[in-house]
Amino acid sequence: MKTADPDGEILTRREGAIFLIGLNRPAKLNGFTPKMLKELAAAYTAFERDAEARVAVLYAEGPHFTAGLDLPKVAPLMGGGKRNLLRAPDQIDPCNNLPPFRTKPVVAAVQGITFTIGIELMLAADVVVAASDCRFSQLEVKRGIMATGGATIRMVERAGWGNAMRYLLTGDEFDVATALRLGFVQEVTAPGDQFNEAMKMAARIAEQAPLAVSATLGNARQAVENGPAAAVAEFEATQAVLMASEDIKEGVASFVEKRAARFKGR
Repeated sequence: MKTADPDGEILTRREGAIFLIGLNRPAKLNGFTPKMLKELAAAYTAFERDAEARVAVLYAEGPHFTAGLDLPKVAPLMGGGKRNLLRAPDQIDPCNNLPPFRTKPVVAAVQGITFTIGIELMLAADVVVAASDCRFSQLEVKRGIMATGGATIRMVERAGWGNAMRYLLTGDEFDVATALRLGFVQEVTAPGDQFNEAMKMAARIAEQAPLAVSATLGNARQAVENGPAAAVAEFEATQAVLMASEDIKEGVASFVEKRAARFKGR
């Protein structure tokens, strides 16, 4: 889909329980403008607040996911607190670094050029489906800036210090095989198939009990941020809440009746 707006746009729609968020500035390799960054925060917030949406798919129009930030347009808003102009305090941070945090999962579908914020958005997602033609680069050091969307944290978490620094400190490109090996992506498809595969993954997630999915995300995040002991400390209380839900009754009934569960998220 082409866009007539030179500053691009973020597309949103919901298909059943799946909320779609699309980058739409293909003529400029989906380079992010301030407008797109603002709209992306609004899209993630709309997803979080949509009671019927259980999972989101982040994707991009055109042959490339994103070449990164459109620096001439975005640079004036970097540093000095001006970045706050791109997201209201009550909106969801698409990079999942600052509160309020989303409570529902995101599957990212990436293809072609996936640079800088593109990597950070996919690392902030929960599952990544990548086309085999992906070209990755966290190249901020080549432009005199630092990655501030989470790459300095999540690349180290996934790949280990040396593997992360190998690419963070050089800005070198790496391919999809390397991204898979380092844990940055989870599934690899032929070019053009990444969106459909991401939708299939999202559909499988949407079939599960929403309260349990949210609890699982939250507990895993607690472990990453505050350590295993903090996550373990929440086990009993969280499980008690889930055991009091309608979904657990449906889960047990579906097991006994040997049928697919029909969860309602309550």
